[in-house]
Amino acid sequence: MRQSQLFTKTTKQISKEEVSLNAQLLLRAGYVNKLMAGVYTILPLGLRVLSKIENIIREEMNKVEGQEVLMPSLTPKENWETTGRWTSFDVLFKLDDASDKEYALGASHEEVVTPLAQKFNTSYKDFPFSIYQLQTKFRNEPRPKSGILRGREFRMKDMYSFHTSQADLDAYYERMTEAYKKVYERCGLGDKTYLTFALGGTFSKYSHEFQTITEAGEDDIFICEQCRVAINREALPDCNNSCPKCKSNQLIEKKAVEVGNIFKLGTKYSSAFKYNFVGEDGKQAPVIMGCYGIGPTRVMGTIVEICHDDKGIVWPKSVAPFEYHLIVLGDDAEVKATADKLYADLTSAGKEVLYDDRADVGAGAKFADADLIGIPTRLVISAKTLKENAAEVKNRNEENSELKPLDSFR
Repeated sequence: MRQSQLFTKTTKQISKEEVSLNAQLLLRAGYVNKLMAGVYTILPLGLRVLSKIENIIREEMNKVEGQEVLMPSLTPKENWETTGRWTSFDVLFKLDDASDKEYALGASHEEVVTPLAQKFNTSYKDFPFSIYQLQTKFRNEPRPKSGILRGREFRMKDMYSFHTSQADLDAYYERMTEAYKKVYERCGLGDKTYLTFALGGTFSKYSHEFQTITEAGEDDIFICEQCRVAINREALPDCNNSCPKCKSNQLIEKKAVEVGNIFKLGTKYSSAFKYNFVGEDGKQAPVIMGCYGIGPTRVMGTIVEICHDDKGIVWPKSVAPFEYHLIVLGDDAEVKATADKLYADLTSAGKEVLYDDRADVGAGAKFADADLIGIPTRLVISAKTLKENAAEVKNRNEENSELKPLDSFR
């Protein structure tokens, strides 16, 4: 991608209403644009990051036999009435059609996935299986805030598993726990993300959240470093102020943001829809379910909250929009030709390169933009480097640069 052709640009001026750091940096660097409160356009650079996060999630869900689907966002009122959530789920966006038939925009998809699975799988031989999607969700948040950490429209991976026994759900739940840990590790959040015991389990004492330590978080958690688990403040009385695993009371309080959650749903939704399976003995029993959510846009915002300095974003390589930010300095024809050739060589080798070929922008502004955008490795071609037949190489997370022969990039 040539930066001269990128339709978005960096900016120094953003609304004073944007108090969250992730919103400030993503807006200034041209990753997102705010349409209204809680609703953002994901711009080309941002979409590259978001797609990489979603592909990491997709790969890990496929490894645990998840089958990807794409369910509708527009959902019928009747399904929500079946589960009782038409009136009890207070963040639903509701709307009418021309004939006054009522619908909800998908905030969660238990009401869709349960009858969907029921159409295809009713024998014990069909189980277990799991279904997931990566989709835009809608929630009528009364106070959207914290940039893309809490919005009214956002991306979500929601996965649902179906089982014939509690033991089978429990075993799969453990596999999903490990799969989630791998997602956060690959996204650069592994060392700051904790499996967190929380209230809200339907058929178990706890549900579980994945909480990432950051001062931008809205949750208070208590960490047991020995076990690498945490407890949400809401569940602490239930835990007797001690670690649920090792019973240690040496807990450290931290601010955190929830980047995922997993629940054992039991038969709550299958019973509502009368979704039973026929066992080997010919008898019917309700299907047992689990659900597992990750918010890719929230993960993206959390990465920015953690991976930045006073100059801008510092993307982990795994989710960065490009691998290299190539910058050409000056208007010398030979320098430009050398930079053009390096860009061609890198792209033909399958490398992802943002090439700052802008002719009307000075060196200082180009370097400032590079730091703000936060691509892992900066390459500079100038009259000075040309004398050495080299490129100046600087990693975004390091202070020093080095000259590297141009031949080494081919």
